[in-house]
Formats: sequence, structure tokens, C-alpha cells
Amino acid sequence: MRKEATRLVSALLRAGNNGVSTSWAVGGTRLKSAMPQPDEKKDEDLHAKEGKVLHPHLLNENVVKTQYAVRGELYLRAEQLRKEGKEIIFTNVGNPHALGAKPLTFTRQVLALCAAPFLLDHPKVEDMFPADAIARAKKILASFKGGVGAYTDSRGNPLVREEVARFIEKRDGVPSNPDHIFLTDGASVAVRLCLNAMIRHDRDSVLVPIPQYPLYSASIRLYGGTLVGYFLDERRGWGLSVEELQRALQEAREEGKLVRGLVFINPGNPTGQCLSKENLQELIKFAYQEKIVLMADEVYQENVYQDERPFVSAKKVMWEMGEPYRSHVELLSFHTVSKGTAGECGLRGGYVEMTNIHPGAIEEVYKCASINLSPNTMGQIALSVLVNPPKPGDPSYDQYTKEKASELVSLRRRAHMVTDGFNALDGVTCNFTEGAMYSFPQIKLPAKALEAAKAAGKAGDVFYCLKLLEATGISTVPGSGFGQEEGTFHLRTTILPREEVMTHFVEKFDKFHKDFMKQYS
Repeated sequence: MRKEATRLVSALLRAGNNGVSTSWAVGGTRLKSAMPQPDEKKDEDLHAKEGKVLHPHLLNENVVKTQYAVRGELYLRAEQLRKEGKEIIFTNVGNPHALGAKPLTFTRQVLALCAAPFLLDHPKVEDMFPADAIARAKKILASFKGGVGAYTDSRGNPLVREEVARFIEKRDGVPSNPDHIFLTDGASVAVRLCLNAMIRHDRDSVLVPIPQYPLYSASIRLYGGTLVGYFLDERRGWGLSVEELQRALQEAREEGKLVRGLVFINPGNPTGQCLSKENLQELIKFAYQEKIVLMADEVYQENVYQDERPFVSAKKVMWEMGEPYRSHVELLSFHTVSKGTAGECGLRGGYVEMTNIHPGAIEEVYKCASINLSPNTMGQIALSVLVNPPKPGDPSYDQYTKEKASELVSLRRRAHMVTDGFNALDGVTCNFTEGAMYSFPQIKLPAKALEAAKAAGKAGDVFYCLKLLEATGISTVPGSGFGQEEGTFHLRTTILPREEVMTHFVEKFDKFHKDFMKQYS
């Protein structure tokens, strides 16, 4: 009877909190809550407004507070201008094919055959497609029961997960378990899947580099957690320091926050820096000492434009460090087909590999992944080609490697073109884009420009970027959308426009900036 009474009190308290009148049966006697009846008018106000249940004032507050600058005010204005007939150069997002990059031939040949398997029975299929593309398509289709139109396992097709595991083993010289790999609709979905599992309430916090990619700030806000920023040092090429990590962690803990994750992006977005092996060792030691999950955003691992710091994965470094790090540091590693030379953003293929994560936690993430039934099949096939490309001696090998090498060489030239163009301007400084797809210059705005921005109700960098868009059609993202040190102003642009377009981009930017500075100096 005592247990039943305890349950009754708990139910009454919950009912009081929710403003609900309820009755219960205790010991065979039906009891009714003595709580006051709810105010029907008040409930109606909470239920609908202006005749709408889904009114902006009645949505989940985390949804309303979520911001995503990459497709925010500047992007919406650019879309409006495009509809009005203005030519727009969309450098606001890393979207290679939209800016003229061509898909890799072998990838699309395999995708075409998998999407239209009747082509495999065509008498001239061997005249239309190379033998290795045909063989690959047949192998993939044999593993996709029901073809690309059927659901796969919620973690993704077992063959593709096995290929991802072999890719990681070849890259790092480290064992990889395909059952600890989740294929997802792009790396962004994998990041959100992990953050959703990690964040329990608003005290739960994640260390994120500032400047950061807004996926993290938006997702952490959406799931009700707290972002704790640690600043990268612009004066040292956007360098990462353990001292700054320790400062951010200590302040968060003093405020009662529970720091559970640490994000790093290598190569960096929006900053374009490449982390050294020593940087990664420091991060791994920090995570071990502080019992924090490392989230390694490595989606730009192919996009490296200097030779001093080639990409090396966090998993490889952790393994080489030996014990206790090798078997204790919890690591989530992300990759995608959207970046690199593939640039297949629209196909939405990515993965997360979970290292040293508790098997029970992996099962819970699997359950959440199952809510979406399965990742899309075409993205999985694109990922299969990315991690298992043509081998030396295969019919498609020479063309495949030539296409990739040509694009990387061009990207390296464009990285120099953009960086040199920015640094040639008065009041602009820009660290070299060592990797990824972006430049993140600092703009020293004159006092008159800041006054005009304030009068317009805009942040200084938003004001500058809007003026740039209106004058040139160049769509960028203000630095305030990524986070920046107080009193500094930046913008992010991709280096993705083709070289002939990039020449015009630099010329347009040069003219605009000089006119802007003349107007507001």
C-alpha cells in the first residue's frame, strides 16, 4: 500500500506540474486529484495561436533558438537576387558540383549501372562501360538485396561497411570493426546522431573550436545542450593549444557544466588549417585525462594543399601512442563523399566509426538509427567507390587517378589565388588555406562602416557581406556565423569556383573592397 501511495503522490506532483486533472485507483478505491481544474482559455492559448497549432511562438524553443549561418540571411538574400535575375557566385557553402566541379567518371558509371541494372543485360554494355565498373556494379547489387530501391540494415549495407573498415585499416594500419561503423546520409547526420545520444540536458556541454562550423552550434542547441567554445589562435595560423582547451574546460566546470565531448575539425572549417601529429597527440592526452569523447571531423582529409603537414587521422595517432590511450580514449571519426575530389554533396553518403565506445551505447545508437530505417542506398554506393577505388591495372585506374590528381592540383592553385588576393588588400589579412575548401580573411572595418552597420541593425561583418553581395553577386558567410574574437570581423568564402571564375571573383572582390573602404574611411 505504501508503494501505491508513493506512486500516487508522484502522479499528483506530475499532474500538478502539467496542469492536468486525473483519477487513479488505489487499493480498489478510485481517487480524483484535488488539483484545481485547468484554465481552459490558458490551455487554448498554449495549444494554438492565430488558429495555428504550429505557430512560431508555440514551437519547441530549441528549434526557434537554433541558428545556421551558412544558409542564413545572406543566403536568403542571394536567392532573392538570383530570382530577380542577378548573377550570383554562391561561395557560401562547400558545394563543389554547383560551382563547376565534374563528378568522377568511375563513380558515376557504377552508380548508373546500380540504378539501372537492366543495362547490365544490354548486349552492348561492355562497349558503354569499362569492365571494372560492370564488375563492381554486379558485386554491389548482389549485396543489396532487392537492389537500390530496398532498405538496407540501419547501419548501412554490410559489404560497404566492410569496405570502409578495410579503407581505415589500409590508411592507418589499425584494425577496424565494420559493426562499429554507421553509414549515414552525409557526415552531418552522423554528427547529429552522436550528439543526440551524448546530450541529456542543458548542463551537458561540448567543446567546439571557435571559429566553428555551424553544424555543431545548431545541433547542440537543437538537442538542448551547451556549446563551450575554445578559441583557435589566428596569429599562429589558427593554431590549437591545450592551454586554451584547459581554460575553456575549467570555466565550463566552474559554471556547473558537464563537458562530455570535444570537437576538432581537421583540416579546419572555416579556418583551413591542418593539425600536426603533435596537435593530435595533445588532444588525445587531454581527452584521456579529462574523460571526454573526441569527435574527429575528418571530412576534408583529401583536401590538403601543402606538404609540411599531410593529413593523419586521430585514430592512427592514438594507436601509435599505445596504452592507455589506444584502448581507453573514446573516439568518433567522421568522413563523407561530399568533400575531397568526389564532391558528391547531393548523394548524401558518409559514416562514423566508433572506437572504444561501450557496446551498450553502440546498441542504443543503432536503435536511434533504426528510426530512419536505413541510409540512402546511392550515397552508400558512392561511399563504396570512395573507400574502394580502382586498383593499379584495372581498366579505370588511370582515368580515375588522373581526374583526382587534376582536381587537387587545381584546388591548390585556387587556394593560393584567393589567399594572395585577400592579402593584397588594405585592411585584410588571411592565413593560407592549408586544407579544406575555404578562406577565412579578417576585415578591419573603419569606424564609419561600423556606425553604418549599427544604424542598419547589423553586425559589422554582416553589413560588409551584404554590401559585397549587392555589389558583386558574391555570396559569402559572415564570420559572426562561425564565432570570432570580440572586436574582429571575418567572412568565409569557398575556394571552389573554377579557376577562370576565380580570376573574376578576385577582381570583383578587389574592386568592391577598395570602393567600400573609400566610402567609409
